[in-house]
Amino acid sequence: MTFRKKAVAAAVTCGVLVIAFGVIWTLRERQGTPIVQETTLESVEPLPETEPLPTEFDTTGLTFGPDNGMSGMAKVLLQKNADTVGWITIPGTNVDNPIVQSADNDFYLNTSYEHKPFRAGTVFMDYRDVFGFDEDAQSENIVLYGHNMANNTMFGSLRLYRQDYSYYKTAPFIELYSNFTHYTYVICGLVITSGSSSAEWRYWDMEDLSDKQSFDAYVAAMQRKALVDIPVDVQYGDKLLTLSTCYSGAVDSRFLIIARRVRPDETLESFAAIFAE
Repeated sequence: MTFRKKAVAAAVTCGVLVIAFGVIWTLRERQGTPIVQETTLESVEPLPETEPLPTEFDTTGLTFGPDNGMSGMAKVLLQKNADTVGWITIPGTNVDNPIVQSADNDFYLNTSYEHKPFRAGTVFMDYRDVFGFDEDAQSENIVLYGHNMANNTMFGSLRLYRQDYSYYKTAPFIELYSNFTHYTYVICGLVITSGSSSAEWRYWDMEDLSDKQSFDAYVAAMQRKALVDIPVDVQYGDKLLTLSTCYSGAVDSRFLIIARRVRPDETLESFAAIFAE
């Protein structure tokens, strides 16, 4: 899959504007670039139904071009939406979603996977991130955005980690699928931080952590802002995953779950002692 070249960063921001009958979408300009703000979308109104996604990936009878090792799941999903770049599942939560990527960080804020107007949007990857076949070319920090839905769809159920700081012990792993393979990540940080364009820690602009100084600075900021000390080590060279959703407890704030990829010499059982404490 061809990914877009890195452009000037445009942060996805949100305003906490929940009212009795809905949510108002707002627009702000930052440095001359219009930025659509995410809202908390913590509404109890039922969402319109969308076309169900497949639970089995039977490619019989389908025709494809050269796939360079593409998975059967990706082949099916790409026929539904050519913007598909993967899938995310977090056991112990409701997160079990396809991941898309567009030319900006605005389109999927209120567009469904089927390209229909949908106020819950779709879980999407930052438009600058690279998550393709070549692992060496993948971004050091993949950033995914999803709305904080009150009905626990999209990234709404991530509030479990915020409501109970020890919940990472119950659900410590994130399964992330690219269009080519599968990775497991282990949670290493829970953070509430500013999403303002003037924020001192612009996590959404930090997908390239290829040099040690940038990587260490990102990890240090995570640890400094952490809601709880999670005893999972993070080393330069680890691939990171940052999940970003809105936090309604403070104006223009985000709740982040940060994880690192499980290393080749690690097993899930090797973390048992950490999460048993």
